Amino acid sequence: MSIEQLPPRVTLAEVADEAGVSLSTISKVLNGRRDVASATRARVENLLEQNGYRRRGNERRESSLLEVVFHELDSAWSMEIIKGLENVARENDMSVVLTESGNRHAPGPEWISGVLRRRPVGVVLVFSDLAPEHKQQLRSRDIPFVIIDPAGDPSPGVPSVGSANWAGGLAATRHLIELGHKRIAMITGPEDMMCSLARLDGYRSAMNSAGLTVDPSLIRFGDFHVEGGRRAATALLAEENRPTAIFAGSDLQALGVLEAARAAGVRVPEQLSIVGYDDVPLAQWSSPSLTTVHQPLQKMAEEAARLILRLRDGADASGSRMDLATHLVVRDSTAPLRVE
Repeated sequence: MSIEQLPPRVTLAEVADEAGVSLSTISKVLNGRRDVASATRARVENLLEQNGYRRRGNERRESSLLEVVFHELDSAWSMEIIKGLENVARENDMSVVLTESGNRHAPGPEWISGVLRRRPVGVVLVFSDLAPEHKQQLRSRDIPFVIIDPAGDPSPGVPSVGSANWAGGLAATRHLIELGHKRIAMITGPEDMMCSLARLDGYRSAMNSAGLTVDPSLIRFGDFHVEGGRRAATALLAEENRPTAIFAGSDLQALGVLEAARAAGVRVPEQLSIVGYDDVPLAQWSSPSLTTVHQPLQKMAEEAARLILRLRDGADASGSRMDLATHLVVRDSTAPLRVE
């Protein structure tokens, strides 16, 4: 294995002496090996960062792997992200590597050692943020990273690609108001995710602008999955003064609302209008087909991949935040309010 050089007058041997470790330990840290004590790894990483360590450019460009990290791979949403990354990968003779790790906020600690060994062109992460030590490790190896559709507010300087969640929530709710609905419920996503709160704020803004009261009992937090939508909608439809429309914060949750309505004997859209969010392919094949907010998931992934390539080629990562537009797609799950 060749020993990588630090900037002039600073060698790995000098870093090893300063850290009080052997060259083989430095090599293990550089290659993401797990058999290094955490305190030793942190000390070496800090010294490498202080000395401005970067991988040599010609070695960096030998990789043809683009890595994407999810906390789950079992939703139609994640498939759209993968399709977008594959589009850019094919254009650039690269392959996409999929990793499942951690929770919706950050990848698990086991992930970083694997990515350091693989040394991809770059990493697209579907999370809120990265731990400071993981950012340091990726930057020291010159592995660019981009966060896509962040669930929280990324740290300053972290490149990210998202969408106009507030505008999407506003458009969905305004559509229902224009159809004459006043008692409109919302089932958003987890309350610790920025996108969930932004869509909810859009809903509230539309209601307030129309002079409609926002009833707190009509707002439910879900999990962006079918069962979460079904569970919340079952409770809402059991109310004596049930809503005439429900805005679900994802298409999967909207499918759960459809299921709950069928179980309760509530006809859609005659007795209940439903709007989803995302516009994944299955939205148009549901019965009835879903009115939904189109979130450009493939486009978001494509932009994230292209940003990775620009960062690889030396672009400045600071302030790289992009939000893509959303728009309403009207199908068969919404209708004008009927007065019975």
